[in-house]
Amino acid sequence: MASTYIDIHVLQSVPPSNLNRDDTGTPKTAFYGGVERARVSSQAWKRATRRHFAEQVEARQLTADQLAVRTKRAVAQVAERLVATYGMEKAAASDRAVAALKALGFKLESGRAKKDEEGSAEANLTEYLTFFSNSQLDEFARIAAAAGEGASLDKKSLMDAAQAHHGIEVALFGRMVADDKQLNVDAACQVAHAISTHQATAAQDYYTAVDDKSPADNAGAGMLGTIEYTSATFYRYATVGFAQLTDNLGSREAALAATKAFIDAFVRSMPTGKQNTFANRTPVDAVVVQVRTAPVNLVGAFEEAVTSDSGYVEKSASALADYAHNVADTYADTPLASYVVRVSPKAASLDRLGVATTLAELPDAVVAAIPDPAQTGDAS
Repeated sequence: MASTYIDIHVLQSVPPSNLNRDDTGTPKTAFYGGVERARVSSQAWKRATRRHFAEQVEARQLTADQLAVRTKRAVAQVAERLVATYGMEKAAASDRAVAALKALGFKLESGRAKKDEEGSAEANLTEYLTFFSNSQLDEFARIAAAAGEGASLDKKSLMDAAQAHHGIEVALFGRMVADDKQLNVDAACQVAHAISTHQATAAQDYYTAVDDKSPADNAGAGMLGTIEYTSATFYRYATVGFAQLTDNLGSREAALAATKAFIDAFVRSMPTGKQNTFANRTPVDAVVVQVRTAPVNLVGAFEEAVTSDSGYVEKSASALADYAHNVADTYADTPLASYVVRVSPKAASLDRLGVATTLAELPDAVVAAIPDPAQTGDAS
């Protein structure tokens, strides 16, 4: 069976903002095509996508057991379930949870004590962040509760639980465990760093804050400060390997549902860096989703930075449309299906890349275009 990939291309203009900053507070940047670009790391947008999955749970589009927890506190997560679901005492629950994580091969350690608070260090933390679905954590707790008092936990049962019921997040983003490769899960999704289609550099906002209770004859500021920000039209890209997603989730139906959820979450999500300061909640300008036999990142459309004195969306959309056609004509096969969601009228040049649709209708349209080997007769 030929592999199938779902490529998601997004153009999105963001006003003054600091979506993703480095250790000095400066918005992240990258050099591409010889000029400096605004950048948002793939990790930041994956985190934003995961946060949007939680909103889909609230809207009852997903269930909580499909989500995952990335934490050093996996012992506490299992222990809480043992107390809440199986009525165990906290001390016994903690002991069983420790035994479960150790049986899976994790080494445990204590965290750092809080300053000036003797004995406040957390115990039983994993050495690094673990990433398990809620369903897997539930199963760890069930296995731990079923073991007789003082009995060793069945490592095989725990390992089997860790290799099944990955849920949407682990299935999409994968899991790497240094201590035991049996726990690794190959990611079905890849997300690129978002970069501006044009040259962009950080600027500084000098601000003051006034003391509301300062004396009437004191006109000075209570504090002074600066915040760095950028504004940019971003090109964002992600791809989903449908075969890997199906393998991770165990069924085509689950993979189709996960694909729909990811398309919606990736497009709608926004990293929350300095959101209260900048309120940069802008909709996308355009989305192009293509179903292909091989993934193609179209960032080459912007290797030569877009220049304009009257906005970047129109010229960015034109460059993306032209480049996508050139790629299809000379390098990659024509997509199996292609859909366009255009919010901004300035992105009209993208209309020729696919069937026009709305964001609400897009996920259903895309999954309907994913070939089904059972219907094509190609079961190899």
